Amino acid sequence: MLQGTISPMRTVPAHIPRPAYADSGIVTRWAEDRVKSTEIIHRMRHACTMASDVLRLAGEFVRPGITTDAIDVYVHDLCIERDAYPSPLNYSAYPKSVCTSVNEVICHGIPDSRVLQDGDIVNLDVTTYIGGVHGDTNATFFVGEVDPASHELVKVTEECMWHGIEAVRPGRPLSDIGRAIEAHAKKHRYGVVKAFIGHGIGEQFHTDIQVLHYYDPRSTTIMRPGMTFTIEPMITVGAWQHRMWDDDWTAVTTDGKRTAQFEHTLLVTDDGVDVLTGGDGAVSPSAPWSR
Repeated sequence: MLQGTISPMRTVPAHIPRPAYADSGIVTRWAEDRVKSTEIIHRMRHACTMASDVLRLAGEFVRPGITTDAIDVYVHDLCIERDAYPSPLNYSAYPKSVCTSVNEVICHGIPDSRVLQDGDIVNLDVTTYIGGVHGDTNATFFVGEVDPASHELVKVTEECMWHGIEAVRPGRPLSDIGRAIEAHAKKHRYGVVKAFIGHGIGEQFHTDIQVLHYYDPRSTTIMRPGMTFTIEPMITVGAWQHRMWDDDWTAVTTDGKRTAQFEHTLLVTDDGVDVLTGGDGAVSPSAPWSR
């Protein structure tokens, strides 16, 4: 896949509350509480509902012949209509409101003038900032008629995410999540990308919780009720290793083979897990990805 032309950064109306990095592009981190208050969780539910709704509509917008830039315009406008700030916009100077990762692009693909072709797969990564918190979710969609191998990759990738979600339990280490994801991927002879991981989320887009999608016994952080983080495995047909484009954002597979990804924002509960981006607007496990 070749990089297209990137259009100028879009603006957000002044009345919409924005994160601290929105104007400068500089991300300043602080030691945010890993366990969220009831009030923060309430606000996160709303942000996550907004994100899942935008993702669903964006997925329905995917079709052959449109550009990834057109998807960005659509997502940007959907966020503005909901009085939400599109979290990726100017985050560490990222120039767009959504990530669009096509075929061999693992993650963080920048929307541009590239036209989606029949048979492509595209991941749309949507995050909204509203009420002082972020909600983050993504899914991989079919562009027109897709070959059986891509169907299987996308299906198994979503299954990997759900296996990871089912492993979330209070009192257990985060390594349980990576173990469950990696086991399912290996069962189907797929690779698991190691360089990009799930993350804590809340008032900051990314907090210090690190969620590996492969098993590492050193991932000993214990899950506690009130923790919020994402699970977002990137699964590959071939090599799991990546290389970066010179835009410093786009990561692609080293062998040029396809990769897929799914993501939800989660809350650890007293007896398991609550999928905050899994509301009525979310892409469900049984959803037809082709539009």
